[in-house]
Amino acid sequence: MSNASSALIEALEDYVDAGRDALIAARKSLGVSELEARAIQSIGAHPGIRPSLLREHLDVTSAGVTTLVDRLVGRGVLRRELDADDRRVNHIYLEVDLDAEPWLALRRFEIEVHAAIHAESSESFRVFADVLRRVTARGRATI
Repeated sequence: MSNASSALIEALEDYVDAGRDALIAARKSLGVSELEARAIQSIGAHPGIRPSLLREHLDVTSAGVTTLVDRLVGRGVLRRELDADDRRVNHIYLEVDLDAEPWLALRRFEIEVHAAIHAESSESFRVFADVLRRVTARGRATI
């Protein structure tokens, strides 16, 4: 393995570790579990998501997503709204603002990384992005 590829592997591992550490710190400060944090992030990215799609995102059972949503509704983190056209269906929304404290903790690492990338933007980033897409696709093919 070349020094360049070793350096890239180390940098990617550091990035993944830092993201994980940021999420752990955010979870602790907010008092939420890993699954709850992932649910909050998914709902933030997909406001009005149906429980069945949230279940797929989180890879949990129907009962598991119901329990999870009930718990977060009870804590005032989420709300359910009945579908206007089909009252058997509900949609899930955040009751908290992920762009404001304390919930910003779930996004702070991502926001700072995006800002750093935009500040450093260069043509070499396109090359890196292409390489990263190829190696990710190769790894994903094993899943």
